[in-house]
Amino acid sequence: MATPKTEQGIYTAVVLDFETGGLDCTRCACTQIAMQAVRLDTFEVLGRYANYIAPYDRQPLGGAPKRKVLKTRREIEQESASEPMDYEAAALNYTDITMELLRTRGIPLKQVASEVIDFARKHTLSKGARYKPVLIGQNIPFDAGFLQQMMAYAGLLKEFAQAFAGTTDFYGNFQPHYLDTIDLARLCLAADPQVTSFKLELVAERLGIELDDAHDADADVTATREVAALYSCRLRQDRDTDVSQQRTPKTRDHFKI
Repeated sequence: MATPKTEQGIYTAVVLDFETGGLDCTRCACTQIAMQAVRLDTFEVLGRYANYIAPYDRQPLGGAPKRKVLKTRREIEQESASEPMDYEAAALNYTDITMELLRTRGIPLKQVASEVIDFARKHTLSKGARYKPVLIGQNIPFDAGFLQQMMAYAGLLKEFAQAFAGTTDFYGNFQPHYLDTIDLARLCLAADPQVTSFKLELVAERLGIELDDAHDADADVTATREVAALYSCRLRQDRDTDVSQQRTPKTRDHFKI
């Protein structure tokens, strides 16, 4: 009896980039997010998403409920006073994003977080945990930190873990799986003497990829996707060679046990 054929699953990824109000995801705000969903077999773009994020304050991250105690009105007012996130001038100038732009065109953080999860679910094309989308980005650990901040502040960490590929770490926190194009660049270009830095704009130039507006999240995502697709193409150039058949000849006929 012939073995029944199984349908080939489709792996997808979300190419991600944040612009932020600083480098520290524990105190600085997200200011812009851009994503592109792609198939990993063809790098076909399945969907795009980009938005500015309205200014927001620090949010409580939960924890055990505190014992009720009597408090003065002043203490209650101090506890209820909001603490704004950091929007450093240097970071805003670097990305050409202004607070006025964020106030007039920004989307509330919780809405953006919900739309990110919906975006990932919409572009998961096969059933099963292994087919959940992975993240791709340039220096993606930086962006993953701000993505986790967004989901924590929005109260959507459970939904985040359900929508993306990842694992739970020792401390019980969900860590998304990702591919960093910096690491891919090191694999592909480490032997190239003309490559002295793996910054996105420099790598894109070396590979002949246009980067129209560096440090704009949407433009950076497009360049990152094209860089990742080119790396993937180079890795697949020898796909007709069966690596599993390239075995090292045996040097011994038997082993002592």
